[in-house]
Amino acid sequence: MRLTNVTHLRLPFGRLWGYDVSASALGRRLPVSFDQRLHVGAGARPGSWMALSFRLPAHIRKEAIAAAWLAVITRHGTLRSAFVPGDDGEPALHEIELGPGRWVEHEVAPGQAVNDALRHVLDAACSPYQRPSHRLCVLETAAGLTVVIAADHAHVDMWSMLVIARDLLSALDAGEAAAASLSGPAPAFVEHTQALRDRDAAPDRVRRRWEDIIADSGGVMPRFPLPLGTPERHPERVEVRDVFGVDDAAAFAAQARDDGVSTLVRAVVAMTAVTRESADAPLRAVFPVHSRFEETWHDSVGWFITNSVLESDTAEPHAAAAAVKEAVQLGGWPLADVLAPWGGMPVAPGMFAISWLDLRRLPVRIDSVGLDAQYVSAATDTDGVMLWFILDESGLHLRCRYPDTIEARASVGGWLDLLVARLQSDARRDHPLRRT
Repeated sequence: MRLTNVTHLRLPFGRLWGYDVSASALGRRLPVSFDQRLHVGAGARPGSWMALSFRLPAHIRKEAIAAAWLAVITRHGTLRSAFVPGDDGEPALHEIELGPGRWVEHEVAPGQAVNDALRHVLDAACSPYQRPSHRLCVLETAAGLTVVIAADHAHVDMWSMLVIARDLLSALDAGEAAAASLSGPAPAFVEHTQALRDRDAAPDRVRRRWEDIIADSGGVMPRFPLPLGTPERHPERVEVRDVFGVDDAAAFAAQARDDGVSTLVRAVVAMTAVTRESADAPLRAVFPVHSRFEETWHDSVGWFITNSVLESDTAEPHAAAAAVKEAVQLGGWPLADVLAPWGGMPVAPGMFAISWLDLRRLPVRIDSVGLDAQYVSAATDTDGVMLWFILDESGLHLRCRYPDTIEARASVGGWLDLLVARLQSDARRDHPLRRT
């Protein structure tokens, strides 16, 4: 399943509908996670959401989709919560109740792209302090319906979007029994937040390693090692690149197995090599890892991602494997405590982050090909570099967001050129699956 951007999303022209649920007053106060506090604390703004789109046959009625959506909301607690500015200056999270609402048509103006119309709707509805900050939309055409489910990032991650889509489709299949078709409430994300708060503090060795990596990055989180232009937010440039298809993906995975490592590690080897070649520096990046440490959370919706740091200085499989293992371990501790000496995450312009998602290994599946499903990110301004890898049954592709400056186009674009060439070469070299 591809990860694309709302400006690149393939959408048919049709009538654009949004479903407005009814919302109650604020209820009891709920715990806020470290990452939620950072994200929501940045304030109300466009482009803070993520979404998933898929297609349905024309005979499915919007009323059935609305009923299924309400069943999904009933199952997942984070979808029934809302942020407000707290009295202490920090975002506060409260429980809310949501109920049936109404479909509202959003005009696609003459000359306006459907993508732009959808973007405006989601930017307004899915801002961090909206109540609720998620939205179900449908593009209606004679050939069928395109469903777009979006939510502010504070409430979802990419795994969560699959859970939402799966549960919505299950409820649709059940028809009028939609609410009863979902197997009871899933464990709520706020329970996970509280569980992390109750964990033991990180040991000294973990704290020292964080200190070392941040010090080596100039006192801040790791930054992209090549020029990006002026250190301020710019309109984003988004590149989506197909790295390789099914055959090369199989060869790449086989080569990793021969080396006794994972496909992720092989990709880290390639990134380490091209970073050394282009910037004469080690690969050092923010590295998001999931915090669904127990199977309990596999069917839950929330921001089950914690940030870690990856440092790889040797383009060799076992050294890269050790770097990945360390990154996973560094991300396994409550970050609010670990990063307290810096007053939170010490972010600076140019921050470099790398995310890896192997959809084949997730315990949640949908028919992404039959549904023409796509992950969709918002469009925003940025001052850093964010790289996503998506690996599924069709192969490997990457998406990269960076500031659209002359310097960043040359630096990041050139780095990506080298990386894709290296990955493709590695997939075809010295393995019987690809020998000719």
